[in-house]
Amino acid sequence: MAEYNDVLRLIREQMPTMSKSQRKIAEYIVDKYEQAVFMTAAQLGEALDVSESTVVRFASALGYKGYPGFQQALIDCVKNKFSGMQKIEEKYGRRSRSEVLTSVLRADIEKIQDTMENLDADAFDMAVDMLLEADTVYIMGLRSNEPLASFLHFYLNMFRKNVILVNTTSVTETFEQMIRIGENDCFVGISFPRYSMRTLKAMEFANDRRAGVIAITDTKYSPMAMYASCMLFARSDMVSIVDSLVAPLSVINALVVALCMKAPDAVRNDLKMLEDVWNNYQVYLNDEINFVDDEPMLDYTLRKKEDPED
Repeated sequence: MAEYNDVLRLIREQMPTMSKSQRKIAEYIVDKYEQAVFMTAAQLGEALDVSESTVVRFASALGYKGYPGFQQALIDCVKNKFSGMQKIEEKYGRRSRSEVLTSVLRADIEKIQDTMENLDADAFDMAVDMLLEADTVYIMGLRSNEPLASFLHFYLNMFRKNVILVNTTSVTETFEQMIRIGENDCFVGISFPRYSMRTLKAMEFANDRRAGVIAITDTKYSPMAMYASCMLFARSDMVSIVDSLVAPLSVINALVVALCMKAPDAVRNDLKMLEDVWNNYQVYLNDEINFVDDEPMLDYTLRKKEDPED
């Protein structure tokens, strides 16, 4: 019988002798085993347009006692997955630096294109309405997903009140920050492989309190789907020490733009007032480079002194 920690090596070794359907399953698992680990035989078959029995036979052909034994092998594989450097060497080890750059950029373009083609427009509209109508919006994304949550929080906070970024290192503190969440509120959970158990528990808590729950994740087979009333999917891969979160960020960026466009007039006035405040109090002049007449303006006060018209 195959050893659990040999499952990916075993699949690669036997791939040349597999049937067309089996090879289709094998390629998917090797490429996306962190997602496949959560999928039943029926779900895996549905995703690949093959029968459930084909998936079961695939597992048996590898030497496992049915699909449960094979799935356990995948679970152990995720627990003891390759180190970041091993993954980099496996994918990019024989490429030059310029080839690595081109390969990574092309892969990100592909993920954005795939996301654009498969994103549910109705779910997107629903998410926009939920974010606009909620009394309070809670946002949570941990580890590599934290910048995505911070990005959404930063811009959402500009044109609506009561936006809370849930950021904690323990489940207990998560519940403390969400203790007032209720049916008129909205929770946004952002999680991609490896999925965050703390984010999942927070989504469960929000769902139990009858709040609207938006999940921004990679697939309908994500565990985040269990507690979400609205799902936004974006392609994400973790093939090195760096997660590719370009497509998820684009989806969040689109959410922000759509929210701005759909915001009521009062919110638009607030945004205009905020822009005037930035200009009047020179908010950005002291810590960011602005351009005037195509020249960088590094110090506004110095330029004013040098202006002969003053």
